[in-house]
Amino acid sequence: MSQASPEIYQHDQFVARRQVFRLFGAGFTLMSPDGRILAASEQKAFKLKEDIRVNDGPGGPEILRIAADRIIDFSAAYKVIDTQTDEHIGTLRRKGWSSLFRDSWEILDADGVVRGKVSEDSPWKAAIRRTIELAALLLPQTFHIEVDGVIVGTMKQNFNIFVNKFEVDLTHDTDDLLPRPLAIATVILLLAIERRQG
Repeated sequence: MSQASPEIYQHDQFVARRQVFRLFGAGFTLMSPDGRILAASEQKAFKLKEDIRVNDGPGGPEILRIAADRIIDFSAAYKVIDTQTDEHIGTLRRKGWSSLFRDSWEILDADGVVRGKVSEDSPWKAAIRRTIELAALLLPQTFHIEVDGVIVGTMKQNFNIFVNKFEVDLTHDTDDLLPRPLAIATVILLLAIERRQG
């Protein structure tokens, strides 16, 4: 019997935010523009290899697992598994030392072929954010998600002193180049792994 597709996969626009006031680990929520929680994720503390789970709403069934291929590393690859079907959807691979200066990831399909990339908006803005303490407040991050040479989505950070929050827009993916589970995993990883600015 087939399971219903998670609601988060039906939304082209949503808000992604990191939960605050947690002593250990991290939590993330993906919400509709009107504030309904569509998906929730947990990042456990004190794990040498990342193993992030995404649920279909708060307390709902698990829909995705994002697992690192090695102990924390600048070049780690994160396999994305659809836990409803146990299918390997694809992999996200951090682009090593270059990510220290400008956040950059590769998107691989299930066969390990590089299909796209995720990159921070511009090298000079990235450099300023990393060298000037208050720059992150004045220059919020924007990530561009590209597949097969086409920009299919953006993540734009909102200015907020207390909450790390992004507006996600996937409306440009009119040809379904990026599988929605892989898109959701990309958003969660950027919140969980990259610099927590703002």
